[in-house]
Amino acid sequence: MMTIMRNTKLSTRTAAKEASHERIVCVAARAIRRSGYDGTGVADIMKEAGLTHGAFYAHFASREAMLAEAAGRACAEAAAAAADGVASVPPEQALTYMFHAYLSRENLEQVERGCPLAALASETARQTPEVRRVSTRYIKEMVDLVARQSPDWGQPGSHERALVSVATMVGTLLLARIADEPALSDSLRAAALQHLPVA
Repeated sequence: MMTIMRNTKLSTRTAAKEASHERIVCVAARAIRRSGYDGTGVADIMKEAGLTHGAFYAHFASREAMLAEAAGRACAEAAAAAADGVASVPPEQALTYMFHAYLSRENLEQVERGCPLAALASETARQTPEVRRVSTRYIKEMVDLVARQSPDWGQPGSHERALVSVATMVGTLLLARIADEPALSDSLRAAALQHLPVA
């Protein structure tokens, strides 16, 4: 009987710790996109997650470990959203849908829920190898997703076109967010959509 009670307490404690860890990572994944890596502090993350600052080291060995996991979560969320969007339309409309969704005003304004590459591009190059590795994997996933939607998938040149498309999408969103003139922001997005390959 005592063993069962002890195991129940341990599993309850483990479940609570996992839930807290999950909450920290979710908060940090939004925070890095909103405030950047350098603008994301442990104390603020723990406060937003509803936990004490002292509890941080029960979950992560360092701030850098948290940032790497947060980057991974941000990338996974963005990749899942893109894949879900593509799956929601007929195959012949997938590229057009993907480009329009990525360069939409809604995505432009939802920094903390959008693509981590556009939100963190200039900072990522100066982060730890773990953060850069996560971001590199996400770049490859995006390129692969775009390539698989192309009518000429598997043909020579299709991978290069996907590389250019992803670079155009991310660069356009980054510049459109930087611009403090709505007309310029809109023009950047419209021009990119006009020139991205959809056939």
